[in-house]
Amino acid sequence: MPMFVGVVAGAAVAAVLVLVGVFKLMWRVAEPNEALIISGSTHRTEGLEAGMGFRIVTGRGTLVLPGVQAVRKLSLDLNETELHVDCVTHQGIPLKVRGVVIFKVGDDFVSIANAARRFLDQQKLMSERVHNVFAGHLRSIVGGLTVEDMIRDRDKLTGQTRAACGTEMEKLGLIVDSLQIHEIEDPTGYIQNLAMPHAAAVQRDARIAQAEANRLATEAEQQSYARMAEATRDSEILQAGYQAERDHAGAKARQAGPLADAAARQEVVVQETRVAELEADRREQQLQADIRKPADAKAYEKRTLAEAERDARISAAQAKAKETELAAAAEATRVKTAAGAEAQATEARGAAAATATRVTGEAEAASARARGLAEAEAVKAKGLAEAEAIKARAAALAENQEAVVAQQLAENWPEIVRAGASAFGSVDNMVLLNGADGMAELFAKALTMGGTGLGLARQLLASMNQNGPSTNGTSPHNGIAGAPSQKVPVEEG
Repeated sequence: MPMFVGVVAGAAVAAVLVLVGVFKLMWRVAEPNEALIISGSTHRTEGLEAGMGFRIVTGRGTLVLPGVQAVRKLSLDLNETELHVDCVTHQGIPLKVRGVVIFKVGDDFVSIANAARRFLDQQKLMSERVHNVFAGHLRSIVGGLTVEDMIRDRDKLTGQTRAACGTEMEKLGLIVDSLQIHEIEDPTGYIQNLAMPHAAAVQRDARIAQAEANRLATEAEQQSYARMAEATRDSEILQAGYQAERDHAGAKARQAGPLADAAARQEVVVQETRVAELEADRREQQLQADIRKPADAKAYEKRTLAEAERDARISAAQAKAKETELAAAAEATRVKTAAGAEAQATEARGAAAATATRVTGEAEAASARARGLAEAEAVKAKGLAEAEAIKARAAALAENQEAVVAQQLAENWPEIVRAGASAFGSVDNMVLLNGADGMAELFAKALTMGGTGLGLARQLLASMNQNGPSTNGTSPHNGIAGAPSQKVPVEEG
């Protein structure tokens, strides 16, 4: 019994194994990139003609009866064929068109059936057949176009070629995935000649642009050089200015010593001038104290003693007027002397300042001349100071003679008054108008007569000074003493 069971089990296993082997022999599966063409029995497929005699299976499995049905595969992969076509354009220009066509068997059963009928046993010749189809249509299309159309609109050439080949490719069960025209060769150089005007224009524009760029670059370089030259000029000007300042400072430093000496000498001259002025003032004061004041006092004393009591007021008034006149003359002389001395000092200081200013601006070569000029100015100032001192002494002497004249007039004043009163000797009765004012006017006329005598005395003294001393040994004072012998004009009322 156990043995029977074992046999039955073994037979069952063998049967299963046989069934599996038979199923495996009968079962066929189509890959995604292929189609199974099963022939040997009548089949009807939708879209296909009746009685085709084969079945198409894609993407799934199917049972096939070995020995009754035959199974073959049709590839659905992409195929590629290169186009090398010699064409002639509408213009009669030979061209060589280079391109590529990528195609495959259509996915629908009609395309697979058409391709199976034509290429099932000749799939390696599929590329050659497609090349021939495209070459013929491409020659026909190129013959109706010009070179310019082909160059400027390649999409038009590609579209017309695909449209012309579409019907035939459909009959072959093929579809075109891509058609590309890679190159159009021109053995005659027509395309190159077409490009030459454009290339020349581009080259011309390029040369013009390059020339313009060169011009702009040259202008920029020239402007840069000009700015560099301007900067160099400004730098040299600044350097020259700095050098001039350094030279000026050096010259001033070298001239500092001579200028200091000149300034010291000028200060000495100024001080000597001031000493001369002071000496002249001292001498003038000495003359005032030693001669004029004593003479005035003596004249006043003699007039007081000579006049009568009734003439006391007249003499006092005359003395006061005379004193005022002499004081005014003395003050005028002093002011004149002081003004002259101050003018000379101012002139000396101005000359010294001008010399110092001129020496400062001159170069080192002129320093010796500046020193000489300074010394000359100093000598000139000293000489002017001495001349002013001499002039002051002469003025003092002249004023001393005036004092002597005044003294002589004071001594002979009674005779002068008597001579003036003689004009009224023939007058018996005199009527005075305006009372005291009339009397004052009468006295004033008398004094005018006396003043006329004083003027004559002064003219006599001046003529004596011009003619020199008298030969008879008479001094100027003696000449003046004889003045009363001169006739005095009297104005009668």
